[in-house]
Amino acid sequence: MALDNPAFANSPAFNGKGVPAVATPTAAELQEAFDRPSAPDPQVTPMTVDGTLRVSLGTFAVLLVGAAIGWLTVGIVPLLWIGAALVGFVLALVNTFKREPSPVLILAYAGVQGVFLGGISAFYEAAWDGIVSQAVIATLAVVGVTLALFASGRIRASKRATKVFLIVMVGYLVFSVVNVFVMLFGGADANPWGLRGQDVFGIPLGLILGVLAVLLGAYSLVLDFDFIQKGVQQKAPAKYQWTGAFGIMVTVIWLYLEILRMLAISRD
Repeated sequence: MALDNPAFANSPAFNGKGVPAVATPTAAELQEAFDRPSAPDPQVTPMTVDGTLRVSLGTFAVLLVGAAIGWLTVGIVPLLWIGAALVGFVLALVNTFKREPSPVLILAYAGVQGVFLGGISAFYEAAWDGIVSQAVIATLAVVGVTLALFASGRIRASKRATKVFLIVMVGYLVFSVVNVFVMLFGGADANPWGLRGQDVFGIPLGLILGVLAVLLGAYSLVLDFDFIQKGVQQKAPAKYQWTGAFGIMVTVIWLYLEILRMLAISRD
């Protein structure tokens, strides 16, 4: 792939750099393997799609618990979800650049990010009634459709598409950083959404960018599924199921936040 999701690229089980090629065994080696006990060694149990799914469901369960805490405490401890966002950002970087997955750190990231999502969701819900349920349904729909298309083989990651994804993603990130400064320093006629609130042919720029972000998020999920598929095919150790779950969680969280903001801009 031209673009490697950092959550996967730094893992030797997914980038192929740490997985040596298997040489053709000799007759003696085959006999030795035949004579070994048939019981599998739990230390080298390979990752599976089902195993990755179970780990993913577990991490998302922790995320939901954290979200409930963030939602219920937003009026009691107003700054809790903001602090959780900062801690979650640090944990995301740590988990992304670790070569070996750490279940404890990944679960910690899920819990902390859950608190952040619960708090910011409560903030949005107070301003736009019913917006959270709409964002959740839309996120699940995007994830479900993308997974179904990938599982059926109708959509696959390609080098050319990934190059385009990289270019557009970098441009989107640059715009987002610039927009933060515009919002902080009162540019764009003091619009609370910054440049996103400006109209382009009568349509808020935020809606156009929101659709683009959803498409980027969907393709990012395709890359996540593709990396997991490669890990299973290369018989990576089962511990890398946690890496797969982390990669999917990062993408889904980003996708949810983009949809939430797009819906809020459409309400305005």
